[in-house]
Amino acid sequence: TGRTFSSISNLEDADQHPPGSTVWLRGRLHSIRVKGGSCFLVLRQDSFHTVQALFFKDKEDPDGSKKMINYLKTLTMESVIDLEGTIVGDANVKSCSVQTVELNINRIHAVSKAQSQLPFLVEDAARSEAEVEASQSTDRPFPRLGQELRLDNRWMDLRAPANNAIMRVQSAICQLFRESLYAQGFNEIHTPKLIAGESESGAGVFTTDYFGTTACLAQSPQLYKQMAISADMGRVFEIGPVFRAENSNTRRHLCEFTGLDLEMEIKDHYMETLEVVHKCFVHIFSGLESRFGKELAMIREQYHSEPLTFTEEPCVIHWPEAQEILTEKGFDMGDGMGDLNGAMELALGEAIKEKHGTDFFMLDKYPSDIRPFYTMPDPDDDRFSNSYDMFIRGLEICSGAQRCHDPDLVQEILQKKGIEAGEGLESYINSFKDGISPHAGAGIGLERVVFLYLGLDNVRKASMFPRDPSRCTP
Repeated sequence: TGRTFSSISNLEDADQHPPGSTVWLRGRLHSIRVKGGSCFLVLRQDSFHTVQALFFKDKEDPDGSKKMINYLKTLTMESVIDLEGTIVGDANVKSCSVQTVELNINRIHAVSKAQSQLPFLVEDAARSEAEVEASQSTDRPFPRLGQELRLDNRWMDLRAPANNAIMRVQSAICQLFRESLYAQGFNEIHTPKLIAGESESGAGVFTTDYFGTTACLAQSPQLYKQMAISADMGRVFEIGPVFRAENSNTRRHLCEFTGLDLEMEIKDHYMETLEVVHKCFVHIFSGLESRFGKELAMIREQYHSEPLTFTEEPCVIHWPEAQEILTEKGFDMGDGMGDLNGAMELALGEAIKEKHGTDFFMLDKYPSDIRPFYTMPDPDDDRFSNSYDMFIRGLEICSGAQRCHDPDLVQEILQKKGIEAGEGLESYINSFKDGISPHAGAGIGLERVVFLYLGLDNVRKASMFPRDPSRCTP
């Protein structure tokens, strides 16, 4: 067409777009009001940027004006349109992101018309819960959009500025994760998601027929990360899908999520890995606030949260200390060998925030019985293990450990846990028999990091198209 399209975001740059110049824009029809011989519409790009455009009846061309008005009346909200307009300066449009400039419409064309009856309005999806609640006592209450309605029409829900920004923050976390680990000498790997046998740990897997044999969708890249260490890769990471067939209908569980995984050789102690992971998270937290402030501001406008607090050095709490804190908080910890439930994690998070001033901390030395078979026992007391979890705002976002690299000990632990070392584990154990460096690693849930960093009320808001026990579409 020979047209050069501009961005709404730079329309206020008078050097690029002086008053009187013409521009072509492509965007969504955010709103439109046609009355008599005039039209006011708002064009939206990238969910964030909006500009007002106007058309007024031309007395010198009544027929042309009538055709334009009639065409404008056919346009539906959320349609994708091309618009040629003339820049008008000295505007005062408080309802748009571009406030000092508006456009006089010369030409307009619908590239893709939206249906006239939308599932809901983007404007309604963009309101905060406080705003919706406050409106309920007025004569024009705003509609409260339920989670299922939003998720059934997720592509519409993600057009709301805050929801769109959440996906951009998710992307940013992956970018910052990669940046930090590349800078710390890691290589990115890509491991299989179809695994022989029923499971790496005995439960919670999706199984499928694999040409007459049983295979499962990977619960994590765990086995392959460790085999990469046996292959002398040194330090590896992966960003990929993780599948959990757990019938958990909670605000923090998904059946499919994105794992941020890493594994590395250690020379002396698993603290080496904790320091690497802490450095990575500090890079993520600092980078989000310094480089993605626009997105965070957009999100916090609809979903209020305070910026995350964290320490410059790792804040590591040991299992016995956590037991003492929770006992003081009134929890019955029994023999101290059971796993923490959600209420305990939240209470522990509150106590650590009060004592150390951080929303992000690590807890190590979990009991061996509640950790996976590949976890290295504590050499001083094998009832406990060289394992750790990491928490944001009192909820777990990461699990890791020093791995057991002795093949005989791995088989002993498998037998003790009642797990059969089938063909799925045979090659894994063989990789240790050919010699492997001591190593440790961690598995992080991307959506959970997004959900907790942003202080959202449900992990589904942090997933583009969430999968849970009752949802496999869209």
